[in-house]
Amino acid sequence: MPLAVVVAVLAVPSLWHLARHVVTIAHEAGHGFVAFLTGRRVSGIRLHSDTSGLTTSVGQEKRLPLSLMAFAGYPAPGVLGLGAAALIAAGYPLALLWIVVVVLVLVLVQIRNWYGFLVMVVALGAAVAVAWFAPTDWRVGVAYGMAWLLLLGAVRAVVELGTSRRRPGGGGSDADALARLTRVPGGVWVALFWLVTVGCALGGAWLMLAGLVA
Repeated sequence: MPLAVVVAVLAVPSLWHLARHVVTIAHEAGHGFVAFLTGRRVSGIRLHSDTSGLTTSVGQEKRLPLSLMAFAGYPAPGVLGLGAAALIAAGYPLALLWIVVVVLVLVLVQIRNWYGFLVMVVALGAAVAVAWFAPTDWRVGVAYGMAWLLLLGAVRAVVELGTSRRRPGGGGSDADALARLTRVPGGVWVALFWLVTVGCALGGAWLMLAGLVA
């Protein structure tokens, strides 16, 4: 049932536009986490009404940290979705909801625009309400739905990236930033994003579906 709901959300543009904010939050969290790991200080995260986002950081302007930070965004939802699937398969779907709450709080304190703040407050309120008040069956269903949304939404976001880069003025993506930093064509980075997200989706699907069959 959660998988069917997520597939329907991905297929309906208006629903995907809403759900895309979840993928964007994970995307920007990935940028921020890798910036922190590479010794940079996250100075802010912005979420926009078109479902795009921006994470800024300060620190040494070395190519490797900047490249790792730029690369982290698109794979992040898939990697998080794979981790969520692993938790579910291990029998901890309810713990996953509280981990989501913690991640949302960490992102919220870095938000630097009003629209992003509103999105995060709504997302955090919904996550706490489900984790604290919802019946157990609902909480388990939401945990599965969250994992599927991250896994499949990550793949769709990369497909959208490839499409947007072919349009006039579509050269401001993470793939283009990586191309400037590494001199490897942006299309190669899009392909790598696709391989990582599809790999995560297949791995996460195997973990969750095998658990259901068992």
